Amino acid sequence: MSGHGDPIPMTAHKASALTGTAEVPGDKSVSHRALILGAMAVGETKITGLLEGQDVLDTAKAMRAFGAEVTQHAPGNWSVHGVGVGGFAEPEDVIDCGNSGTGVRLIMGAMATSPITATFTGDASLRKRPMSRVTDPLSMFGTQTVGRSGGRLPMTLIGAEDPIPVLYEVPVPSAQVKSAILLAGLNAPGQTVVFEAEATRDHTERMLRGFGAEVRVEVGERGQTITVTGEPELEAQSIAVPRDPSSAAFPVCAALIVEGSDVLVPGIGLNPTRAGLYQTLREMGANLTFENEREEGGEPVADLRAKFSDKLVGIDVPPERAPSMIDEYPILSVVAAYAKGKTVMRGVKELRVKESDRIDAMARGLEACGVKVEEDEDTFTVHGLGAGNVPGGATCESRLDHRIAMSFLICGMASKKPVSVDDGGPIATSFPIFEPLMEELGAKLERT
Repeated sequence: MSGHGDPIPMTAHKASALTGTAEVPGDKSVSHRALILGAMAVGETKITGLLEGQDVLDTAKAMRAFGAEVTQHAPGNWSVHGVGVGGFAEPEDVIDCGNSGTGVRLIMGAMATSPITATFTGDASLRKRPMSRVTDPLSMFGTQTVGRSGGRLPMTLIGAEDPIPVLYEVPVPSAQVKSAILLAGLNAPGQTVVFEAEATRDHTERMLRGFGAEVRVEVGERGQTITVTGEPELEAQSIAVPRDPSSAAFPVCAALIVEGSDVLVPGIGLNPTRAGLYQTLREMGANLTFENEREEGGEPVADLRAKFSDKLVGIDVPPERAPSMIDEYPILSVVAAYAKGKTVMRGVKELRVKESDRIDAMARGLEACGVKVEEDEDTFTVHGLGAGNVPGGATCESRLDHRIAMSFLICGMASKKPVSVDDGGPIATSFPIFEPLMEELGAKLERT
C-alpha cells in the first residue's frame, strides 16, 4: 500500500471468528523519537523493532538530510550514527514529511536551535494541518519561520543562532508541541520548562533520560512541569521499540465485535499516557486480559488477549482521558456502534485538526452505515445498536487518513453488509502489514 499513489478502494466483508496471534508493528511514537534522538546523540544508536511505515521512513530520510548516518540492517533492525546536540547540517533539499504530523513537528523542534535553515512540506493532508502551535513557541527560542497563511506547510525555519531557554505553558494538550519544545531546549543554554495542565504521552521524557539528558517532572495541583537542562552530550543507546498500542487497537477491537473471536497481541506498549483506550473498553464490558506484564526499553509492555464481547455497553468517556487515547477515538466509535446504549466521548476537539477532521469523518461514515450519531465542536456521541446489529452497506471516505480507513474496514468485519473505503492507501503510513495481518486472523478484505 502507498499513502501517496493512486487511491486503493477496499471492502471488508462480514468475518467469521478472528483467531490467532497479531504481531503488530513497532510503536510509531517511539520509532520517530528513537531516530531523532539517535541523530542528536554521539555514537551509534541501535534500534530493534522499528516501525517501517511511511511516516517513520520519512523521518529516517530527514535525519540523513541533517547529516546523520541512518542504516537499515534487517527488517526492523536499524542503526543511527548521530552528529551530537547542535550538530545538524543544513539539508540540501526540502524535507518531505509525507503524512506525519508527529514527524514534522518533532523535527522542527530538533533543528530549531541550530544555526541552519530548512524547508518542510508534506502530502495534501499534512499541508492542511496547523503548524503555528509549534512554530509560535519555537520563535521564543529565536527561531524564524516563513510559511503559508494560517501557519501551514510548505514552511521554512531559520534556526536560532543564539538560542535562549524558554518557559512555555502548552495551551491545549499536545505531546507533539511539548516534545518539539523539549527537543529545541536541548541546544539552548540553561533550563527550558514546559507546563501542561493535562498530562500527555511521555515517550520523549522517558527516552531523553535514557540518552542521558537531565529531565525533571514535577506534578502539582494545576498540572505538571517538565524541565530539560540544555547542552547535554547525549550518549548512543540500544532501543527495543515496543509494539504500537494504537495499531494494536485495530485487531483488538475487531476481536471484540466479531462473534467467536480470540486474538492475542504480544508485546504491546502500555505506557499509561497511551493506555486510555484499553481502560475505556474494559469499562464498556470488553473481555480483555493482560498477560506477561514486563518492562522493555523503559516502557511498560504486556501481551494482550481480546475475545468477542457481546455485552458491550455505552459509557461516558471523560474529557481528561482524551490525551491518553486521542488517536483511538475513531476505532472506539466503531466499537461503540456495536455496544448497547450511547457512548459519549468528551474533550475531543483535537480530533478536528488531525490528519482529517476525524469527528466529521467518523460521523458521516457511521451515519452511512446506519448508526445514529451526534456531534459538536468538542463532543462525539454514538448511539450503539448492539452486537451484530450495524447495517453497514456503505462506502466511506478515508480522507487521506489511515485511522479512518482502518476503522471503517474493522466496522465491515462485523456489519450485516460489507463496508468499503474509497482509499485504503494511507494505511501504509502507520500499519503497512494491516491487510495481511487481518486476513491471517480470518478477516475478508478485498481491493475493489
